[in-house]
Amino acid sequence: MRGYFREVYKSVYTILVGLRITLRYHFAQKVTLQYPDVAPALQPRFRGFHFFEIQKCIGCDLCAKACPVDCIYIEKSGPRKIDKTDGIARGGALHRFAIDYAKCMFCALCCEPCPTDCIHMGDVHDMSGYDRRSMIVEFTELAQRGLQTPQPLWMQKRPLPEWAEQRKRQWIERGSPHRDEMVKALTESDPKAK
Repeated sequence: MRGYFREVYKSVYTILVGLRITLRYHFAQKVTLQYPDVAPALQPRFRGFHFFEIQKCIGCDLCAKACPVDCIYIEKSGPRKIDKTDGIARGGALHRFAIDYAKCMFCALCCEPCPTDCIHMGDVHDMSGYDRRSMIVEFTELAQRGLQTPQPLWMQKRPLPEWAEQRKRQWIERGSPHRDEMVKALTESDPKAK
């Protein structure tokens, strides 16, 4: 009889140990963010949609080679080299730099091998679309508009919540000092000329 109650005790004890975390969160105060009216809480190491500095890209294809799902597409007209004085790439034109976010795993393996440190994981957390073609982000087209990261569809509408308007301003201000160099990266240039 004693063995029977010992087995019942062990069963109840193991269930309670297994449910300890679940029960603790079940009775905790609920925290709900009223997104999109309130900004989402992003962790410091959050890996969102890429932030790309096209003016520093030499088109070496190392990011595309490191990508495990082959979602990065690069086309250039010739070799590009970094000018040591200002850190801007000169040479052939970047005709296309695109990332297919329908395939991307957000693993950040493309950021590590970049010799010019021109591709980073960004803070864009929401990139929905109406079709698969809209999930392919053409960073060369963004560079023509002075942007270094894509903007979600809902951020292109009005009125925006205050936090979204502020983040949109940050994205535009981040790219505006380099706008001329970003447009130059899309055309052929003499590597020796500044």
